[in-house]
Amino acid sequence: MSNNTPLQVPFWLDPLPATFPPSELALVEPDGLLAVGGDLTPEWLLLAYSKGIFPWFNPGEPILWWTPNPRSVLFIDNLKIRRSLRQTINKKFRDGDFRVSLDEDFRGVVEACSKVPRPGQDGTWITGEMLSAYTDLHKGGHAHSVEVWENNNLVGGLYGVAIGKMFYGESMFAKVTDASKIALVALAMQLKQWGFTTIDCQIETPHLVSLGAENIARKKFEEIISTQSQQKLTPQKWQLDPHWPALIPQHLQSQKS
Repeated sequence: MSNNTPLQVPFWLDPLPATFPPSELALVEPDGLLAVGGDLTPEWLLLAYSKGIFPWFNPGEPILWWTPNPRSVLFIDNLKIRRSLRQTINKKFRDGDFRVSLDEDFRGVVEACSKVPRPGQDGTWITGEMLSAYTDLHKGGHAHSVEVWENNNLVGGLYGVAIGKMFYGESMFAKVTDASKIALVALAMQLKQWGFTTIDCQIETPHLVSLGAENIARKKFEEIISTQSQQKLTPQKWQLDPHWPALIPQHLQSQKS
């Protein structure tokens, strides 16, 4: 590297006012790091998500804000529901072993996401500070959870943030096989009924790719959220259509047409 090459550094933010620099100024390495500092109040978080920015930092670090390029997204119409997963869903729900809910145990889902071991990670980025921040969002009807129950035990789920008709996924967990996949399928079927088209997955993972997630350019992602987030949906506690498994055949048929 030439000694004349300028050193790239992220922007430093004050706690007030809530504001972010343009996303095109984000670092290339590490990919998408845009800013440091700010706060985790609902004002900051909602502004961040509306611009495609999210917080992600380790314990003991300042708040780091990211907007990676490319961006991993799941277009709901492209959700892959493999035959084996469909068979599992049909059996589990026919036998009454599983139940899926929305917003019944937000804190429990976030805490479980923070404790599930992940490849290549020794700890968790879901700190007490993050839990408190997203719980505040949940109380305001902006953050939501999906719970998968087996015999009244929480065995899987996910949580994220909704602005308008755009859903930003944050984290998911599974204590039994396919529980996180079932959570995502149930959420996708419900969101599709409400007019959502896209779930933000942030960063590519093999797990999400297997379900149909793909990478798109940051600019395209920002165009999508600028449209979807402007569509009106009142922030409130969500309820899942209990007949969501019956929506799967229709979803699969639409993929063939």
